[in-house]
Amino acid sequence: MLNLKVWFLETRPQFLLLSVVLAFLGAAIAWYYGAFNLGYALLAGFGLLLAHTSVNVLNDYFDYRSGLDLRTRRTPFSGGSGILPAAMLTPKQVFWLGLGSLLVAVLIGIFFVVMTNWALLPLLLVAAFCVVLYTPLILKLDWPEWAPGLGLGVLPVLGAYFVQTGFYTWPALVAAVPSGFLVHNLLLLNEFPDAEADKTVGRRTMPITLGKAKASLVYSAVTMSVYVWIIAWVVAGVMPVFALIALLTLPFAIKAIQGALKYDDPAKIMPALGSNVLVVLLTQLLLGIGYILAGIF
Repeated sequence: MLNLKVWFLETRPQFLLLSVVLAFLGAAIAWYYGAFNLGYALLAGFGLLLAHTSVNVLNDYFDYRSGLDLRTRRTPFSGGSGILPAAMLTPKQVFWLGLGSLLVAVLIGIFFVVMTNWALLPLLLVAAFCVVLYTPLILKLDWPEWAPGLGLGVLPVLGAYFVQTGFYTWPALVAAVPSGFLVHNLLLLNEFPDAEADKTVGRRTMPITLGKAKASLVYSAVTMSVYVWIIAWVVAGVMPVFALIALLTLPFAIKAIQGALKYDDPAKIMPALGSNVLVVLLTQLLLGIGYILAGIF
């Protein structure tokens, strides 16, 4: 039983709720436009959960192999699972867990390509690129935060929409963009406590390349862009009025921004990390609920 718990903790389950929310949002948008299959929604959500698990686990594996995990101070929001440094699992076991999760996710993706149409394939290939190459390659390039913003933000929402409808639309893309902003910023703020350790293994995260002062301004601007984006497209008539319910997370966003601007004060940055997680999850959840309410009323 203890061993199963260790395997479960290696997936970093506290972060996997993001995948559930992304799948819900994509399905809610499709439902609003008149397309919904519960079986497809659940299977797509499971596939996304496996892909996200793969990201978490392979990230842990590569961080341990590089020695980063031994230099990083763990927090509830950053620093890895701690499973490998504690020798509770072997690197080989962790690698195969990550690879196995990805392979099953790929099989689910192939199923949907066959059942819908080939236009889903490019989305899946780009998402797989972001998953496999994020830690070994993308993190060593300037502005790596785009990869999770795309691969664990915009694309999952579009993919969950596509498996219901069989096509992409401009309004669906507009609805998916806030997820890209939010997940971009989820990674960005979580990188602040790890910046010094990340620098020792050649990572090029924004707090390293721009410095924390400028990176905190980027974080603030992108966070506010989420709300401006939603308001603008509601006014333009592309997003339903009920989407404005997502603005209820604005107080948490302001708290997160205030903490990010005080990046050198642990008493400020740590609560900001928690507020940031709430903003990411609740904004997308409320946006999905907004689409459902718009479909009902």
